[in-house]
Amino acid sequence: MNHDRHVPEQAEPADGGAIAPDRPRVAAPAEEAITVATAAADASTTIEALLANPLRDPRDKRLPRVAGPCVLVLFGVTGDLARRKLLPAIYDLGNRGLLPPGFSLVGFARRDWANQDFAQVTHDAIKENARTPFREEVWKQLAEGIHFVPGEFSDDGAFDTLATTLAEIDEKRGTGGNYAFYLSVPPKFFPVVVKQLKRTGLANPPEGAWRRVVIEKPFGHDLASAKELNEITSAVFPEESVFRIDHYLGKETVQNIMALRFANNLFEPIWNRGYVDHVQITMAEDIGIGGRAGYYDGIGAARDVIQNHLLQLLALVAMEDPTSFDADALRREKEKVLKAVRLPHDLALSTARGQYAAGWQGGEPVVGYLDEDGIPLDSTTETYAAVKLEIANRRWAGVPFYLRTGKRLGRRVTEVAVVFQRAPHLPFSEDDTEILGQNALVVRVQPDEGITVRFGSKVPGTAMEVRDVSMDFAYGESFMESSPEAYERLLLDVLIGDPPLFPHQREVELSWKILDPIEDHWSAQGQPEEYPSGSWGPASSDEMMARDGRVWRRL
Repeated sequence: MNHDRHVPEQAEPADGGAIAPDRPRVAAPAEEAITVATAAADASTTIEALLANPLRDPRDKRLPRVAGPCVLVLFGVTGDLARRKLLPAIYDLGNRGLLPPGFSLVGFARRDWANQDFAQVTHDAIKENARTPFREEVWKQLAEGIHFVPGEFSDDGAFDTLATTLAEIDEKRGTGGNYAFYLSVPPKFFPVVVKQLKRTGLANPPEGAWRRVVIEKPFGHDLASAKELNEITSAVFPEESVFRIDHYLGKETVQNIMALRFANNLFEPIWNRGYVDHVQITMAEDIGIGGRAGYYDGIGAARDVIQNHLLQLLALVAMEDPTSFDADALRREKEKVLKAVRLPHDLALSTARGQYAAGWQGGEPVVGYLDEDGIPLDSTTETYAAVKLEIANRRWAGVPFYLRTGKRLGRRVTEVAVVFQRAPHLPFSEDDTEILGQNALVVRVQPDEGITVRFGSKVPGTAMEVRDVSMDFAYGESFMESSPEAYERLLLDVLIGDPPLFPHQREVELSWKILDPIEDHWSAQGQPEEYPSGSWGPASSDEMMARDGRVWRRL
């Protein structure tokens, strides 16, 4: 995941994990912030008692992880991601008491705004999209540290003004020269912004301070471009200061895959080729491309989702247990899995791609991809992609991993399903188990976060009839506290310097090595197969599974 760790849309817990060793110890201001947040949550007595103990272990996980003095510089503040996710997440962190009183936010964009204009934009985004209640005292404290710098990314003068503004913030608010630069901008602007940060010296921290850069996916569009992007970035920032955001890794249920596997002896002994028949990893969306034509066309479903989200999920499901949950240990195990991934010999039979046509979604007629605004009529960009992969190691040899993603599908759902082999001997008649399927363990990533175990059970009555039933764990019902949004968790991890949830460059390159041959194969195939909006994808995807004697799960 990236070097400093976790986002990518949603909510993650801001309370897990020990204080990172490279994080400055926050004294009275952070403790004051903790008291405010916990009082709001009716838990101040416990926290105050812990803080009052002079012998307490600073790694005590009962205490929230709180960011030290710092500034977050947000490039791309006028974009949809900033309005819907980033600005609300910053407020939610402050509302939970996880930002120090001196925390400052600087917006940079091509707008003729003053500080108060950006503050109003931030206020409106928070009121509309924040997950925690709006509290005037929290907003006032956050607003005191809001600044805006207008300018183009190529404007040297604007970046000189940014450097001056940050120096003034350090002087007035005690932020100590600690800056995180969030590049919520199209990839073509990454090199320009990074070079400006180098030119102004903003990428070089003084002694005792830190500078970090946050990059949104996509990390290139193939292996060559990913390497080029890394060369540009690494020439300015050391690897441990580069945070590649994959918001899926910030989701509670994604992180729970590791807890499920390694904290429960119930599952790990059967998590291998001896018991698992196959694994299905699905990310289905019921929406179209919306206003993203400029980004999406030419990228497609595989580059947009499989290369990052789904291959990261595959790595978490398939990796060996790490020696610890620190960044290096996790990355080593994920990289081993990605290195062991093998493509099928015949990509024509083991992959599928499609493009949504007109149809019905939610009872409303919707247009096809080629009729969306800004999409060329001859576009060959896929909006559905499915691939079969195998992992050449002792644990998973012979177990297929099926990955699929698409837009305008039957409903919005992301899940990982581990489907187990059938029992080797069934002492039942064929009629007794006529509708019995295979045991499965399903991790629901969204929208109904939780875990389901499917198994066979006797139907009440005098006959011995067995039918599939499910045991269900739901986050919302089992835990009283709400989970933070993914970007909350990831932003806090950036400010603290906690890297396990962020993909490393080696993971990015290994993922492209898997996907590039598939993209090369598809580029020679012409137009993708059409599928009706509201369906579950093209017929070729079902045929791919049928050739292996399997079917996609009904979602």
